[in-house]
Amino acid sequence: MIEKEIKMLIKETVKKLLKEKELSSVKVLEILIEIPEKEIHGDYSINIAFLLAKTLKQKPMKIAKDIVQKIEKEANFAKIKKVEAIKPGFINVWLSEQVMIGNLGKILKEKDKYGSLETKDVKKTLVIDYSSPNIAKSFGVGHLRSTVIGQSLYNIYKFLGWKVIGDNHLGDWGTQFGKLIVAIKKWNKKEIEGLTIGELEKLYVKFHQEAKIQPELLEEARERFKKLEQGDREAKEMWQFCVSLSLKEFNKIYDLLGIKIDHTLGESFYQDKMEAVIQDSREKNIAQESEGALVVFLPKDKTPFMILKSDGVTTYGTRDLATIKYRMEKWKPDLIIWEVGADQKFYFKQLFKVAEMLGYGRKEQFKHIAHGLIRWTDAKFSTRKGDTIHLEGILTEAIKRASKIIDKSKIEESTSQKEKEEIARQIGIGAIKYNDLSRHYSKDIIFDWENILSLDGNSGPYLQYTAVRCQSVLDKANRPRFNLGKMTQSDCVSINKEERLILKTLYNFPSVVKKSALHFSPNLICNFVFDLAQKYNLFYEKYPVLTAKTKKNREFRIALTAGTRQVLENCLTLLGISVPKKM
Repeated sequence: MIEKEIKMLIKETVKKLLKEKELSSVKVLEILIEIPEKEIHGDYSINIAFLLAKTLKQKPMKIAKDIVQKIEKEANFAKIKKVEAIKPGFINVWLSEQVMIGNLGKILKEKDKYGSLETKDVKKTLVIDYSSPNIAKSFGVGHLRSTVIGQSLYNIYKFLGWKVIGDNHLGDWGTQFGKLIVAIKKWNKKEIEGLTIGELEKLYVKFHQEAKIQPELLEEARERFKKLEQGDREAKEMWQFCVSLSLKEFNKIYDLLGIKIDHTLGESFYQDKMEAVIQDSREKNIAQESEGALVVFLPKDKTPFMILKSDGVTTYGTRDLATIKYRMEKWKPDLIIWEVGADQKFYFKQLFKVAEMLGYGRKEQFKHIAHGLIRWTDAKFSTRKGDTIHLEGILTEAIKRASKIIDKSKIEESTSQKEKEEIARQIGIGAIKYNDLSRHYSKDIIFDWENILSLDGNSGPYLQYTAVRCQSVLDKANRPRFNLGKMTQSDCVSINKEERLILKTLYNFPSVVKKSALHFSPNLICNFVFDLAQKYNLFYEKYPVLTAKTKKNREFRIALTAGTRQVLENCLTLLGISVPKKM
């Protein structure tokens, strides 16, 4: 990419400037190149003049002008069209059309690999913990964010050449199962094999309602879980039934969402791995007894990190430490990401600190992506209170709404009912995913049926429609042959403003993907792809493609449409959204 060349050009120019000022010993700082939001500020903007102002004891504008003057004598203007200094001291660079046309040729050659990196060049491993619904509860809307954000981050890092391992860390162990066993034995009036997820959830809610009146039920639940940990046969059979039933329900949701996670290793997987953690914490003098419990006291934290409760029962903290130890030993990752709600920030801060103290890894290897919650205006969802929204209902409603739109559209009569159903699924699920991913992960989402199922404006269906529109143009064009990589600057004279804006946007795609990975922010890709779709649609409405005045313009516009179609699909694939064949 030309960014490296620009950085090197600026760096060498600055070195010469410092040498003239007899300041050769001054170290040239890292050159930061930004992509301006407004086109009038060029394709790239550089603020090096501000960083040098104090050293050179000059105003940034004077320094920027000096740098630009030197660049104009040495720059390769086959690649750089223009460079200028603007107040109060920015250096703006415009790329030549030849560079952008050449990049369009690269897109058409690399196709779905455009913007990606090869694994052999990166050699890094990522483990990502995402989705992680709780057994014996319906897949609630609260787990949607972890699932779709986690999958998108998985896709992005894999696209950038990382070896990525997805782990669905199911909540299938803990005192909540003691509560459920108590509820089943006290209030269930049918054979356990006949229970549904909905009925199990109601029993769980009833337990919490009754526990307010009978607090002794909590102690009974702890005893039941203790028996489960000790291998009690009846408790284990009840637990196994809940796990099997839940996995069937979860897989229905994953199939609807098009989600596939590499491993499903629930908390129960670490039953035989927790003793090693307990031993490590004692041998390394990290944990100590406190009121019968085994805890780790951390500086500045009033609440200690608990490894064993006073009755000898493990905690989810114990299991998470065993999980970290297992992942580090098995996969040797450079980074582990936990895509878990923001309400767990304090817990993960403590978990990472204790894991580091135990020697299981370094703090920079652990990252909590603290997503905001999907909640009501005044409160968050709560399964204990029976106050939650089941995700399957939302997905079904989204598909239903998409079906109504398809029925009203001009889609070909030759399209079969089965094809229409698949298109409706792609549109409805795309709307749900994009509605979530288009916001920064840290932001809460207020639950609103109309917003969460939006099919208009900045939405998944709008992007899918644009990709389908591009494909329709290409299908009618019969794909003429052209070699964009060999086009010269004289071939580009007829390129208009709208075409250049599309070329520039396509050129920036690889940088956007890297930035989204660096900041763990799929919403940056959403911003980019919406901007690209808007620019293409504006161009499409304003200029003819297949009936362009000259053959050269026609072929270029077909190529531009093909490049746009490819990058739209690359973006949507990273977001986990498919492109329908028709719309």
